[in-house]
Amino acid sequence: MSRSVETGPVLSAVTADDVDLAVRLAVGVLRDAPADGWAGKAGSLEWDCWETVEHLANDLFYYAVQLGPQSPPLDTHVPIALSRERPDGPTVFLHAERDAGPAGLLQVLEACGALLVAMMRTTSPQVRAHHAAGVADPEGFAALGVVETLVHMHDVAEGFGLAWTPPSALCSRVLVRLFPEAPGGGDPWLTLLWATGRGELPGHPRLTTWRWDSTPRS
Repeated sequence: MSRSVETGPVLSAVTADDVDLAVRLAVGVLRDAPADGWAGKAGSLEWDCWETVEHLANDLFYYAVQLGPQSPPLDTHVPIALSRERPDGPTVFLHAERDAGPAGLLQVLEACGALLVAMMRTTSPQVRAHHAAGVADPEGFAALGVVETLVHMHDVAEGFGLAWTPPSALCSRVLVRLFPEAPGGGDPWLTLLWATGRGELPGHPRLTTWRWDSTPRS
């Protein structure tokens, strides 16, 4: 049964401004991260904090790139080669220069976020492009980028011991857009963590597998 998260006013679509906000909030928190903690594990992930932020930057870059071709492919992603630095590390399109340190990594994150924001603002809402969770429209890619930012920041914040609680309205919009079957009526941030396998809700055990739905809404 579908649901909507109750936040008062009718929820608006996920926009480029939401992506921009999520990335700006993330970078603001990460600027306070201790310089010697980037090699520590990111929450429940098998990646360290550097790898997780690098993965996040790649996610944002990936979503922007899918919307770039004049006729985006619908059956597979734009064929940019993937690589990984170690067997258990994330697969990525691009790496941040290690010699540039955490400040350089955050610049890469900001730049990749800006690419997705720019593509959102210049791409027709009628455009469709490939994603494994369903052929998506620009709003779908914006929502994917916001969720990636919010939940991976949760992972990294846990690794560093930093506080991270994103705006409820932002969480609500992406829940409605990508997780229409998630339970409603609760705290949107806690529900988003549950929907992405990172927490429990009363009456709803922690998920061991989860998926989102990036297909356009009518």
